Amino acid sequence: MKNRTPAALPIVFAFVLAGAGLLLAGSLPAHPGAPAQAAAAKAAPEQAMPKLTAKAIEIDLLDPGDLPIPAEFRVAVYENLVAAVERSNKFQHVYRSGNKAVANAPDLVILRTTAQAYTKGSEKQREVTTVSGATSIKINAQFTDRSGKVLLEKELEGKVRFFGGNLNATSDIAKKLLTLISETF
Repeated sequence: MKNRTPAALPIVFAFVLAGAGLLLAGSLPAHPGAPAQAAAAKAAPEQAMPKLTAKAIEIDLLDPGDLPIPAEFRVAVYENLVAAVERSNKFQHVYRSGNKAVANAPDLVILRTTAQAYTKGSEKQREVTTVSGATSIKINAQFTDRSGKVLLEKELEGKVRFFGGNLNATSDIAKKLLTLISETF
């Protein structure tokens, strides 16, 4: 193997840099200002929806629709949603469905949830393989006022993919609802 002289190294680096410049030139945008505009668009905050306010919330039971959702799963979704809303500390009063005190509650918002999709998974399959056995539930969360006017509507999906019981999907959906409430109220 020949020893390279120090004078040959700058020439090698020049070829490497020229090759890198050719590679980069192929990926440059046609408009010189485009990267700056794209960066400015990413940095600019999205049109933020005005914050909603309410002193009280009533949480209705999960409507399963036509889906064959087991009763324990529906109850777990409901209980986790109630717990998440209480943890949010965004409302002075959290009422469960059917509470008669709701009639006198001022500044009330109602949370209605409807199941959109449900996939029953298998805990055993998740333990054996990470590819199959996932449990998921997708719900439509709708916040309305007393008159039924929709204030906010969003689809949320809860999943348990790897380890844990099938009911962990209900905890996942409650976490997502908590995030939605924190951003909205």
